[in-house]
Amino acid sequence: MNIDASLLGAAAAAAAGGQQYPASTLYVVATPIGNLADISLRAIHVLNLVDAVACEDTRVSGGLLRHLGLHKPLIALHQHNERQASEGVLARLRQGERVAYVSDAGTPAVSDPGAALVMAVQSGGLRVLPIPGASSVVTALSAAGDAKAQGFEFVGFLPTKAAERRAAAQALAGQPQSIVLFEAPHRIKDLIGLLAEVCPTQDLTLCRELTKQFETVHTAKVAELPAWLAADAQRERGEFVLVLHAHAVSAPADAELPPEALRVLTALLVELPLKQAVSLAAEISGAPRNALYDYALTQKKARSS
Repeated sequence: MNIDASLLGAAAAAAAGGQQYPASTLYVVATPIGNLADISLRAIHVLNLVDAVACEDTRVSGGLLRHLGLHKPLIALHQHNERQASEGVLARLRQGERVAYVSDAGTPAVSDPGAALVMAVQSGGLRVLPIPGASSVVTALSAAGDAKAQGFEFVGFLPTKAAERRAAAQALAGQPQSIVLFEAPHRIKDLIGLLAEVCPTQDLTLCRELTKQFETVHTAKVAELPAWLAADAQRERGEFVLVLHAHAVSAPADAELPPEALRVLTALLVELPLKQAVSLAAEISGAPRNALYDYALTQKKARSS
């Protein structure tokens, strides 16, 4: 890829230069998860501005900086040396430097190194500023279309030991929120097979190689996915983000909920957003949250039809 570094730097400065970028600050910078074009102009500006870049892998981040026409001192800071390397970053910050931290891809400290560094900097009384951008978690959720979910839970990688892995998968089944999982290519077949056992009727969105040339986003019942994977060997290759959709619960009849719970919920829905009203109604009445939520959705749809 050929990038005119001077033009790119000028565009980044014009777009992001008006912001304050204080010294003695750690900048946590999100980088692309696959497609280099997803880096933000603000990220480019900050990477150009800082005195050094701490990174998960100097080879990966060095390549990114070269693509952007930037040359900065690199500090290796990964899961095996994060606490020790953080001391070196702290020393630089105390001398008035600006330091960026980047992981290999996406937003640092989300299943990647960075959290211990951020904690150390904050504990040292120094500033941490996030530079938002690409995140495979949010990217996958945006393509999953799980409209019935009550929020989401990021789980990441399940345990590798068989018994712990099965117990973790069983705990995820039937939840009212979207569940976001990561998996490596050599374990994706095993994970899909396990989920097909514990929650076969739930929907799952499988995202492979997000933002890259051969990305795949496929949603199906979990029970259908082992055969779908087996139909094409390419489908088992690459990095995976999975979204296990919320468990679908049939809307209950009015008689299945106590009249007092319905009265409280109806009153709260007039004044509050649906999720907040359901939470309060469940707390006040003791009625099941899922049943109240489904009833509230039914009423909302009836009013809008």
